[in-house]
Amino acid sequence: MNADDAADRPPIADGGESSGGPEDELDHENANQDVIAVDSEDTAQGTVNRLDAHTGDGIRHRAFTCLVFDGDGRLLLAQRAPGKRLWDTHWDGTVASHPVEGQTQAEATEQRLEEELGITPDQYDDLRVTDKFEYKRYYPNAGAEWEVCAVLKVTLTDVSLDPDEEEIAGLLWVDYEHLHEHPKWYRQLRLCPWFEIAMRRDFSE
Repeated sequence: MNADDAADRPPIADGGESSGGPEDELDHENANQDVIAVDSEDTAQGTVNRLDAHTGDGIRHRAFTCLVFDGDGRLLLAQRAPGKRLWDTHWDGTVASHPVEGQTQAEATEQRLEEELGITPDQYDDLRVTDKFEYKRYYPNAGAEWEVCAVLKVTLTDVSLDPDEEEIAGLLWVDYEHLHEHPKWYRQLRLCPWFEIAMRRDFSE
């Protein structure tokens, strides 16, 4: 793993709690879910509470991001809903989440593609893992992402979408190479850090 990908930012203020306070944190849906804690080699170390894994300095855990393309090689960017606790309204490429215990990265990705975007397995046949990296990033006054993140790619043969507004605020098809070569032109989109790392690594190979 590239050491640059694990570089972090200065600690967040207020102990890593959101502006809503500790009681609101306990009511957050993430408090009722678990993620898989891992070491730097992505070896499972048991499960941890999802909210705990993303609060304060965070707990390293397993995650994935999936890049969805159309037949012309365009990438689908999805804007995270404003209700997201971390990186709300930022643009992702395309979905990102966490497998649960006993679930493969591909199985978790299939589930999230359908839940967030209404994309079903009959719309693609090439879902594959293409990369994996560790990174850590802080989100001011809310928490952190400390993940060993797998990158998956898929090309849609049918681009019909049915986004869940609780998950997705906006959608945008972009030329992937153009986005990478001209990041300043897309700066107003505020890209998610894990996607920026995945894209940089993709084009450096």
